[in-house]
Parts: sequence; C-alpha cells; structure tokens
Amino acid sequence: MSDKGVGMTVVPMDIKAGMGVGTTFRVIADFTGKRLEWDCETTEFDREEKISAKMIKGPFKKWQITNAFKALGDNLTRVTMTVDYGMPFGPLGGIINKIKFAKSAERGMETALYKVRGLLEGNGSIPVYITLDAYQKLLAEKKKMNNVPVSTVLTAILEKYNQLEAKIQN
Repeated sequence: MSDKGVGMTVVPMDIKAGMGVGTTFRVIADFTGKRLEWDCETTEFDREEKISAKMIKGPFKKWQITNAFKALGDNLTRVTMTVDYGMPFGPLGGIINKIKFAKSAERGMETALYKVRGLLEGNGSIPVYITLDAYQKLLAEKKKMNNVPVSTVLTAILEKYNQLEAKIQN
C-alpha cells in the first residue's frame, strides 16, 4: 500500500449519485504491517462541502469519518478529516490504540490526504485497468465535454447509466 508501511485504499462497491448517500465502499488499510478491511456507507454528501460515512461491517466497534472542504481561494481548499472510532476488545483495545494504532492510523490518513491532493492537482493517479477500446471511448467523451477531468467524465457516464437503469425498471 505504501512505502512507509502505512496506507489506505478506498474501493467503491456500489456507487449512488456520484459517490452520494447510500454509496458503499471498502477501506483496505495497512497499519505498519497489519492489514485491516472494513465496509462503509456514505451517510451524508454535500458536493464540495462535506462527505460523511460510517462502517457497516468491519473490525471496529464503530467507525465514522467526515471529510469537510472549505474553499480558501482559487485552487486552494482546506480539507479537514475527522474520524470517530471505537476499538474492539474493551480496555485492551484502548491500550492497543494508545500504544500503536492511533499514531499509525494518523499516518495512514495523512498519506491518504496527500494522495487525494495529488489527484486534485493532476499529478496523482489511481490504478485502473480498462481495455484500450474503453480508454479511447473515455478520451472521446472527455473531448466532447471540453476536456474536463476524467473523473468528471466517469461520473457523468455513471449518472447517465443510473438514469437509464431507473427508466428501464419503471
């Protein structure tokens, strides 16, 4: 996950309205050699302002995260990540948290934020494997949309798909 031994990856499982409320995703984290996985659901989504999620299955007693975004100017945004979690194993979990987990988790969150920063600044990447034909179609769609970011193109495609799917079901 990370050359520092601490890292986090988020894998969408069921996307609703461009990562909106109801979207489920898996968090895969490496905390200095200890791999943990848990599933979450987006509980609050206010585009460009706040995204909140809670654990629906995983190793913690509870795990809730909120990412808040505040525009500070052109191309400058403050991102605040707040995590409220409870360790399993009662008092022993509290000791493990203080000795090892809290610092490791903090480094993992920091690493994740640097990855997001790189993506937003256009010098980061997410490993995605698609066919050459699919990639060419994606680039053609990007061109039609005045060369907006690929993530915007993908979100638009997914939203159109969701609309078509809804029409078919009705």
